[in-house]
Amino acid sequence: MDLPGPGTVFLSQNWKFTAPAFIGDTIVARAEVISVHEHKPVTQLRVRVERDDGETLLEGEAWCYTLRPSSAM
Repeated sequence: MDLPGPGTVFLSQNWKFTAPAFIGDTIVARAEVISVHEHKPVTQLRVRVERDDGETLLEGEAWCYTLRPSSAM
């Protein structure tokens, strides 16, 4: 719910589709933050999608740029 979220833009993604998903499948997608740029709002994510039987359907990484909302309103 937070990444991606408001103000987040995907800069790049490198995903490998390793198996198909079928109608009726239950899938779970996970994104893990694996690095955060020290001076820029850029984050590297590890991405994995699995079917409920544990088989991996997609794996890879993505880079995101996240704008922080202004706190002055």
